[in-house]
Amino acid sequence: MKSTLLLFILLGVVSGRRIQLLRGLPATRTVEENSPAGVCVHTFNVTLSALSSEGVARHPTIVNSNPLTEAFDIESMGDLVVTTGNPVLDYETMPKRLDLQIFVEDTSGRTDLNTLTVQVVDKNEPPVFRGNMAIQSKIAVAFEKNNTQKADIIYKTELHTVPVVKVVQMFSIRKTREERGDVFIKALFLTDPEGLNSTRTLNINIININDERPYFTIKQRIYRIPEEQSPGTVVANITAKDPDDEDSASRLFYSIQSSDTYFSINPSTGVLQVTRRIDRDVLPLQLHPNISVIVRVEDSPSGGHASEMEIIITIEDINDNPPECVPSTFRKEINENTTAGTFLLDLRNYCKDIDADVPNNLFNFTRLSGFGSNNFALESTGSGRLVMTGSIDLENPANLGVEVYSLTVRVRDIASPNYSNIIYIYIRIKPVNDFFPVFDSLSYEFNVRETTKGTVMHARDADWPPSVITYSIVAGGGTKDYTNVFWISPTNGDVKILARLDYETTQKHLFTVQASDQEKTATVTVNVLDVNDEEPVCSPNFYSSQITVSLAAGTNVNGFRIQCQDRDSDPRSFRYFIKEGNVNNHFTFSPSAGSNTSRLILASRFNYESGLDKSWIYRLRVCITDDNLLSARDKATHLVKTGTVSLSIRVIPNPTTAITTTPGFTLVTKKENLYSDSAWYVPFIITLGGLLLLGLLGYLGLLLATWLRTRCPPVHKADGAPL
Repeated sequence: MKSTLLLFILLGVVSGRRIQLLRGLPATRTVEENSPAGVCVHTFNVTLSALSSEGVARHPTIVNSNPLTEAFDIESMGDLVVTTGNPVLDYETMPKRLDLQIFVEDTSGRTDLNTLTVQVVDKNEPPVFRGNMAIQSKIAVAFEKNNTQKADIIYKTELHTVPVVKVVQMFSIRKTREERGDVFIKALFLTDPEGLNSTRTLNINIININDERPYFTIKQRIYRIPEEQSPGTVVANITAKDPDDEDSASRLFYSIQSSDTYFSINPSTGVLQVTRRIDRDVLPLQLHPNISVIVRVEDSPSGGHASEMEIIITIEDINDNPPECVPSTFRKEINENTTAGTFLLDLRNYCKDIDADVPNNLFNFTRLSGFGSNNFALESTGSGRLVMTGSIDLENPANLGVEVYSLTVRVRDIASPNYSNIIYIYIRIKPVNDFFPVFDSLSYEFNVRETTKGTVMHARDADWPPSVITYSIVAGGGTKDYTNVFWISPTNGDVKILARLDYETTQKHLFTVQASDQEKTATVTVNVLDVNDEEPVCSPNFYSSQITVSLAAGTNVNGFRIQCQDRDSDPRSFRYFIKEGNVNNHFTFSPSAGSNTSRLILASRFNYESGLDKSWIYRLRVCITDDNLLSARDKATHLVKTGTVSLSIRVIPNPTTAITTTPGFTLVTKKENLYSDSAWYVPFIITLGGLLLLGLLGYLGLLLATWLRTRCPPVHKADGAPL
């Protein structure tokens, strides 16, 4: 209605006769904000024309405002603009200037339209809390450890005042939630420069945030472990706590920041373990045995707080390497007249132990032995210096034929478990010409055991070796297998054996030796004497088998038997015994002696349940000797030969057997008729094919029934005649 009226008035103004009826307009006036209803804004007069004898047809009216508002009105008297209080003028939220268009019309149809401009003036107001703070206390949320200088906004107040509000008393949060608690109350006082103020009380709820670093609770920073620890060995148990979670179990994450790969840490428990072999005897651990491990603990997988701690793990050296000598074989040449006390060789210059620390890398030289070792000695066990103990005279009957002495020295660790190695020393004695030659005889006959090595005759002068007469074998001296079984020194007449004599093949050797001075010859006959030099040879010499844990005592193990033979011994001389690996004496041989065949027998049952037996694999070293026909006294003086056979017996546990020491694992393969994921179409095609076949059979049956009906129509009975 009001818009329609306004439209009619405007049309009237445009179409009618307009003269100035409003005195005092246009004009500009001011009014304070928050003015109540009825406050006078402006006064004006209405001047009627001479033609308007009956007065005003339409009293002054505000027909429009810019912006549109109902905050002003004209009193019924028709010349006073006042505030309506609807709405109350607000400088902060409403337009600061309003243009009011006032319209009037007299009875003669004359009109006037003028504008009154009203400017709203700001007035100082007390601070006003907006939102929930305007009507009630605000329960605010604060994060711990805020302060007035660096505080997060926990509640934003909207203030309605000019000039800017000043905070008279402001709260601050300087203690952590862990120290203060969850809730506390603070008053908020606001005032402006003219003394107007407002007060509100805040209930502040402090929320725990992740603002504390986790800390390590262990004090020990140095750990010591021996080298060569197996993977999985626990080195340390790293523990930490998070102050943010003092009242509950902390969820911390552990990791290693250092680059070495010797150790790993369980990310959840903090258990530090060995991950691979640690060898203290190689670089860099040989020189620097301390490994620095930087352990990091975090209270979040990413983006949380973290702490780091350095742990020093010292790798201790153990004696796990024997002393080594390079070379391990030495050859030395000395004259036969070398005097006693002459230094020959310093072994320590060639030997070392790679273990890192003492006493693990210290060693001694002991057990000088070998043929002719009585002519030599070590100055001390620690020095390794080899010296002569007496001169060697090659012409001495005790030294005849000896040109090379074979010595062995053991180099042995001082520390347990006392690893050792063998050093071989060969010393060749160079002869010196100090006698005139003398020829012994023109014919020689020797009885030589088939196992004899070296010289079998001496045809020489008193000097060793003879310096004038030269010797050679001109006939004989060989066999069908070896062209030269014997060799004679051309200068000293020594006859030596080059190949092994075998009584079982040839019992006598004849050859002729020629002396070069007068072209005279000497016949040499070598009678080979039988010696027990052949060891029993058994078949098979290696056997591997499996038996069940429930095998009865006295049972022949899988029917196994060995058959032995000896080229120079009677089969009745065989004796069988198990030398190594027969734990708890579970196995034996029957018969144990007097036969060339014997069977492996289970002597006693296995007992794993009580813990008596722990090994599931028995590696037996069986010895077969040829001394069964010898008396106890003869065994000490006669040569006895021994053959060996290696057996490997694996005990298979029953399904119900409790295994106290598991030697390995059993792989059980279960086969099921299952289609793989990639063959999903197989059951689908089978099902689809079955359905199609069933439909085809049904369709064929239907066709057959239709055909039968058409070919054989039903017979209709005649009227009154029975079918």
